[in-house]
Amino acid sequence: QVQLVESGGGLVQAGGSLRLSCAASGRTFSSYAMGWFRQAPGKEREIVAAISSSGANTYYADSVKGRFTISRDNAKNTVYLQMNSLKPEDTAVYYCAARHISTGWGPDGKYDYWGPGTQVTVSS
Repeated sequence: QVQLVESGGGLVQAGGSLRLSCAASGRTFSSYAMGWFRQAPGKEREIVAAISSSGANTYYADSVKGRFTISRDNAKNTVYLQMNSLKPEDTAVYYCAARHISTGWGPDGKYDYWGPGTQVTVSS
């Protein structure tokens, strides 16, 4: 079992930055690949970024490539999403999610554990 809690969301002006954090419980964080997802009102949830269990591999959705950076600190059981050059269309609830390394990593496949989400609002 992995429990996830996101933090760092808030209200920011367009062009600004936020850093989201996701703290994981348990002693086997390094056995899980992680992902950040978002869901805007009236839209389906979409993956934003993903990172392998070691942090050596990353994936970004085209809409955030070059603006967002995913990273992780396995010693702190935490994954981060640095968001720069934010746009109003980035407004959404952001969720972190985990999947065991035996199921792979990346945008495809099933994530088994989810945090409650944190709201990000970008004003124009």
